[in-house]
This record gives sequence, structure tokens and C-alpha cells, in this order.
Amino acid sequence: MTTKVLDAFAQEHKKLLELELRTLVEKLNAPSIIKEAMYYSLEAGGKRIRPLLVFATLSAFEKDPKIGLMAAAAIEMIHTYSLIHDDLPSMDNDDLRRGKPTNHKVFGEAVAILAGDALLTYSFEVIGQTPNEFASCETKLQLVMEMAKAAGSEGMVGGQVADMEGEGKTLTIEELEYIHIHKTGKLLKFSVIAGALLGGANQTQLENLSAFAHHLGLAFQIQDDILDLEGNQELLGKPVGSDSSNEKSTYPQLLSMEGAKKALRQQLDLSKQHLEKTGLNIQLLKEIADLIASRDH
Repeated sequence: MTTKVLDAFAQEHKKLLELELRTLVEKLNAPSIIKEAMYYSLEAGGKRIRPLLVFATLSAFEKDPKIGLMAAAAIEMIHTYSLIHDDLPSMDNDDLRRGKPTNHKVFGEAVAILAGDALLTYSFEVIGQTPNEFASCETKLQLVMEMAKAAGSEGMVGGQVADMEGEGKTLTIEELEYIHIHKTGKLLKFSVIAGALLGGANQTQLENLSAFAHHLGLAFQIQDDILDLEGNQELLGKPVGSDSSNEKSTYPQLLSMEGAKKALRQQLDLSKQHLEKTGLNIQLLKEIADLIASRDH
């Protein structure tokens, strides 16, 4: 459960983010249909975990979270593009996302693909729009390079390919972890790293925050696998049991449900241990980690 402090922080910064996302899309000089399709999926909601990690990391450094607004918006654009493409008939073939018809069900496959493409490419431009008083050109270049690694073939895309290749096979735990470290974990980790770079982290802090995010990413995916079996479709906003129908290996399948829940607790504990080593004000980050473990059933 979240505290009133995290609830207030999340509401304030989600509102800030969502206003900026609308502004960023509206100001594009592009056909209205592509802007509409981009914003349709961006406004679908969710807990905005990745942007909140940017903001909370900056808060840990006692910096104004608004410094990370462009980075947070860029990360949410990449995450949203990946969901649009994941839902396509050639991928997971889903009809619902966050309780709404998926992008291709509303706009057609061609526009959905292009909306995803547009969000991905725009995200790098958005990083570059970070005001100079918030980040040097060197820091912005570092953010762009780290985001590209997290989203590309060495990160999310590589994980998605491994995930598709693993369908219909019984994977080892090591193979499953590879998929989730890359498909989900890399972008979560970048969210923390972005906040750390913008916050002026030293090397020790950067290493511990990176390790925190690594374990948090695994916890996030283990919980996602648990919810796919035990979740409430209305609360989750998507069908339950889709992993089984797509013949994907999951943590409960490989470890048992009890073993998966134990692994979830272990990953959360490890993530918090690394937070404790940073010497920062980590309360919000700890509460976000707890939010991962208590996502709606």
C-alpha cells in the first residue's frame, strides 16, 4: 500500500507529466490522425511507474523533480510505443490495453505501427528539449545514448525478440531472466539512471541505484506474471491468462506460485538493500518498490 506522501507525490507529478505529454503532441506539425493515435495511447493512463521513478530519484537528491520532466515524458513515449506494437496481431494480438480497445483496433494496424514509430523517434527529440539550465549538452547526450541502449537491440527490443523466440518452449530461469531484464528491466533501470544523472550522482550512488533498479525490474516482471494468473481483468485493464494462451514461460510456471512470490520478496529486499547504500533520501523510492509488489489484483 502507498502512503499519503507517495499518493500526493504521484498525483502531482502524473498531472504534470500528462499535461506535458498533451502539449508535446499538440505542438507537432503532423497529420491529425497520427497525433490522435499517439495521444490515444499516451492518455490511456496506468500508474506511470517509469516517470515516477525519474521524479522520485531526483527527489532523493533533493532536486526539483521538474528537472526530469522531459526525460520522464520521453521514457513514457518509448514505453507507450512498445505497448502499441506489442498489442499488434503479429505480436501479442491483444484487443484491450488499460481497459480500452488497443490502438490498432481503433486506428487500424498501419496507423498504429506509425504511431509507435512516431513516439519512439520523438522521444529522443524530447530528451534534447531538456532546458540547458537543467542539464548540460554532455548530460543530454549521455541520456540519449543510455536511452537508446535501454530501448534498442541490447535492451527492450532484444528482450522482445527473445520473448517471441521462447514461445512454446520451456525456458530455464536464466533464459526467462534474460528476457525480462531486457524487455522490461532495462527501461525501468534507465528511468532511475536518468534521475541520477540529472541529480548529479557520484559513481557509488550510480552503481547502487543501478543495482536497485535491476532488482526492481525483476520484481516488476515476477509480479506481472503472478497477476497474469491471479489478477482481476477489470482492475488490470487487460485480459488475464494471456501468457498461458501465448504459450510463454512464466515465473509461476517454472517456480510454482509460492516460489514466484518468494522470488518477488527476495528481489524487493535486494533492491532496498542497494538503496540503503546510497546515502540519499530514499523513502519515495522504497515506497515505489512496495507499489510494485502491491499492484492491483
